[in-house]
Amino acid sequence: MPGQMVKFPANGGTADGYVATPAAGKGPGVIVIQEWWGLTDQVRGVADMFAREGFVALAPDFYHGKGAKIGEPDKAQKLMMEFFQADTATKDAKGAAEYLAKHPAVTSTKVGVIGFCMGGFLALLVGSVAPDKVAAVVDCYGVGQRMPDLKPLRGIPVLGIFGGKDHSAAEFAALEKAA
Repeated sequence: MPGQMVKFPANGGTADGYVATPAAGKGPGVIVIQEWWGLTDQVRGVADMFAREGFVALAPDFYHGKGAKIGEPDKAQKLMMEFFQADTATKDAKGAAEYLAKHPAVTSTKVGVIGFCMGGFLALLVGSVAPDKVAAVVDCYGVGQRMPDLKPLRGIPVLGIFGGKDHSAAEFAALEKAA
Protein backbone atom coordinates (compact mmCIF):
# COMPACT_ATOMS: atom_id res chain seq x y z
CA MET A 1 0.00 0.00 0.00
CA PRO A 2 1.60 3.32 -1.02
CA GLY A 3 2.03 6.00 1.59
CA GLN A 4 0.66 9.51 1.52
CA MET A 5 1.83 13.02 2.25
CA VAL A 6 0.58 14.49 5.54
CA LYS A 7 0.97 17.70 7.53
CA PHE A 8 1.86 17.72 11.21
CA PRO A 9 2.46 20.44 13.83
CA ALA A 10 6.10 21.48 14.13
CA ASN A 11 8.20 24.57 14.69
CA GLY A 12 5.22 26.79 15.51
CA GLY A 13 3.55 25.90 12.21
CA THR A 14 3.18 22.79 10.13
CA ALA A 15 5.62 20.43 8.47
CA ASP A 16 5.10 17.89 5.71
CA GLY A 17 5.93 14.23 5.81
CA TYR A 18 5.30 10.95 4.06
CA VAL A 19 3.44 8.30 6.08
CA ALA A 20 3.33 4.66 5.03
CA THR A 21 1.10 2.26 6.95
CA PRO A 22 1.18 -1.54 6.98
CA ALA A 23 -1.49 -3.64 5.29
CA ALA A 24 -2.89 -4.46 8.75
CA GLY A 25 -3.58 -0.74 9.21
CA LYS A 26 -1.73 -0.52 12.53
CA GLY A 27 1.73 -1.17 13.90
CA PRO A 28 4.64 0.26 15.88
CA GLY A 29 5.99 3.61 14.70
CA VAL A 30 9.32 4.44 13.11
CA ILE A 31 10.64 7.77 11.85
CA VAL A 32 12.77 7.51 8.69
CA ILE A 33 15.03 10.55 8.30
CA GLN A 34 16.34 11.85 5.00
CA GLU A 35 19.87 12.31 3.79
CA TRP A 36 20.97 15.82 2.84
CA TRP A 37 19.09 15.61 -0.47
CA GLY A 38 15.70 15.92 1.22
CA LEU A 39 12.61 13.72 1.04
CA THR A 40 13.49 11.69 -2.07
CA ASP A 41 11.87 8.68 -3.70
CA GLN A 42 14.58 6.57 -2.06
CA VAL A 43 13.61 7.78 1.44
CA ARG A 44 9.92 7.23 0.69
CA GLY A 45 10.91 3.74 -0.49
CA VAL A 46 12.56 3.02 2.86
CA ALA A 47 9.36 4.14 4.63
CA ASP A 48 7.35 1.84 2.34
CA MET A 49 9.73 -1.02 3.16
CA PHE A 50 9.13 -0.52 6.89
CA ALA A 51 5.37 -0.50 6.24
CA ARG A 52 5.65 -3.83 4.40
CA GLU A 53 7.33 -5.18 7.55
CA GLY A 54 4.43 -4.04 9.76
CA PHE A 55 5.51 -0.54 10.88
CA VAL A 56 3.83 2.83 10.54
CA ALA A 57 6.65 4.89 9.04
CA LEU A 58 6.92 8.69 8.91
CA ALA A 59 9.53 10.30 6.67
CA PRO A 60 9.48 14.02 7.56
CA ASP A 61 10.26 16.57 4.86
CA PHE A 62 12.71 18.69 6.84
CA TYR A 63 13.32 20.97 3.83
CA HIS A 64 9.61 21.77 3.45
CA GLY A 65 9.38 20.85 -0.23
CA LYS A 66 12.67 22.45 -1.30
CA GLY A 67 14.77 19.27 -1.61
CA ALA A 68 17.63 18.80 -4.05
CA LYS A 69 17.81 16.15 -6.72
CA ILE A 70 20.43 13.47 -6.23
CA GLY A 71 23.39 14.83 -8.15
CA GLU A 72 22.88 18.44 -7.00
CA PRO A 73 25.35 18.54 -4.10
CA ASP A 74 25.70 22.35 -4.08
CA LYS A 75 21.95 22.80 -3.64
CA ALA A 76 21.82 20.01 -1.03
CA GLN A 77 24.63 21.61 0.98
CA LYS A 78 22.93 25.03 0.84
CA LEU A 79 19.63 23.54 2.04
CA MET A 80 21.36 21.68 4.86
CA MET A 81 23.21 24.80 6.02
CA GLU A 82 20.02 26.90 5.97
CA PHE A 83 18.15 24.19 7.86
CA PHE A 84 20.68 24.06 10.67
CA GLN A 85 21.37 27.82 10.79
CA ALA A 86 17.68 28.55 11.18
CA ASP A 87 17.68 26.07 14.09
CA THR A 88 14.49 24.50 12.81
CA ALA A 89 16.05 21.05 13.14
CA THR A 90 15.29 20.66 16.84
CA LYS A 91 11.70 21.85 16.60
CA ASP A 92 10.90 19.88 13.44
CA ALA A 93 12.50 16.73 14.90
CA LYS A 94 10.50 16.98 18.10
CA GLY A 95 7.30 17.67 16.13
CA ALA A 96 7.85 14.53 14.04
CA ALA A 97 8.29 12.37 17.16
CA GLU A 98 5.24 13.84 18.86
CA TYR A 99 3.09 13.46 15.73
CA LEU A 100 4.01 9.84 15.09
CA ALA A 101 3.71 8.80 18.75
CA LYS A 102 0.10 10.11 18.72
CA HIS A 103 -0.79 8.79 15.23
CA PRO A 104 -3.96 6.66 15.46
CA ALA A 105 -2.39 3.77 13.51
CA VAL A 106 0.63 3.55 15.85
CA THR A 107 0.30 0.80 18.44
CA SER A 108 3.46 1.61 20.40
CA THR A 109 3.77 4.33 23.02
CA LYS A 110 7.26 5.19 21.76
CA VAL A 111 8.74 5.19 18.26
CA GLY A 112 11.99 4.10 16.69
CA VAL A 113 14.12 6.51 14.67
CA ILE A 114 16.50 5.70 11.81
CA GLY A 115 18.46 8.23 9.79
CA PHE A 116 20.97 8.14 6.97
CA CYS A 117 24.01 10.46 6.73
CA MET A 118 22.70 13.87 7.83
CA GLY A 119 19.61 11.96 8.94
CA GLY A 120 21.75 9.84 11.26
CA PHE A 121 22.71 13.01 13.09
CA LEU A 122 19.04 14.03 13.11
CA ALA A 123 18.06 10.62 14.51
CA LEU A 124 20.33 11.32 17.49
CA LEU A 125 18.76 14.78 17.73
CA VAL A 126 15.22 13.36 17.78
CA GLY A 127 16.19 11.01 20.59
CA SER A 128 17.82 13.80 22.57
CA VAL A 129 14.92 16.30 22.27
CA ALA A 130 12.08 13.79 22.64
CA PRO A 131 13.44 10.93 24.80
CA ASP A 132 9.98 10.31 26.25
CA LYS A 133 8.71 9.48 22.72
CA VAL A 134 11.70 7.47 21.42
CA ALA A 135 12.29 3.73 22.00
CA ALA A 136 15.48 3.29 19.93
CA VAL A 137 17.78 5.22 17.56
CA VAL A 138 19.73 3.95 14.54
CA ASP A 139 22.38 6.30 13.13
CA CYS A 140 23.53 5.16 9.69
CA TYR A 141 26.86 6.90 9.02
CA GLY A 142 25.94 10.32 10.36
CA VAL A 143 27.47 12.64 12.91
CA GLY A 144 27.53 16.42 12.97
CA GLN A 145 29.79 19.25 13.95
CA ARG A 146 27.29 20.56 16.50
CA MET A 147 26.15 17.40 18.21
CA PRO A 148 23.16 17.62 20.53
CA ASP A 149 23.39 16.92 24.23
CA LEU A 150 23.29 13.14 24.24
CA LYS A 151 22.64 12.71 27.97
CA PRO A 152 18.86 12.40 27.35
CA LEU A 153 19.64 9.30 25.24
CA ARG A 154 20.86 7.39 28.30
CA GLY A 155 18.62 4.37 28.65
CA ILE A 156 17.61 4.43 24.97
CA PRO A 157 19.27 1.81 22.74
CA VAL A 158 21.42 3.52 20.08
CA LEU A 159 22.98 1.66 17.15
CA GLY A 160 25.61 3.31 14.95
CA ILE A 161 26.28 1.78 11.54
CA PHE A 162 29.48 2.96 9.84
CA GLY A 163 31.97 1.64 7.29
CA GLY A 164 35.30 0.41 8.62
CA LYS A 165 37.24 3.31 7.10
CA ASP A 166 34.58 5.97 7.72
CA HIS A 167 36.05 8.76 9.87
CA SER A 168 32.61 9.20 11.42
CA ALA A 169 32.95 5.84 13.18
CA ALA A 170 35.67 7.25 15.45
CA GLU A 171 33.57 10.37 16.11
CA PHE A 172 30.58 8.18 17.01
CA ALA A 173 32.74 6.10 19.38
CA ALA A 174 33.87 9.31 21.09
CA LEU A 175 30.23 10.36 21.45
CA GLU A 176 29.42 7.02 23.09
CA LYS A 177 32.11 7.62 25.69
CA ALA A 178 30.97 11.19 26.32
CA ALA A 179 27.34 10.18 26.78
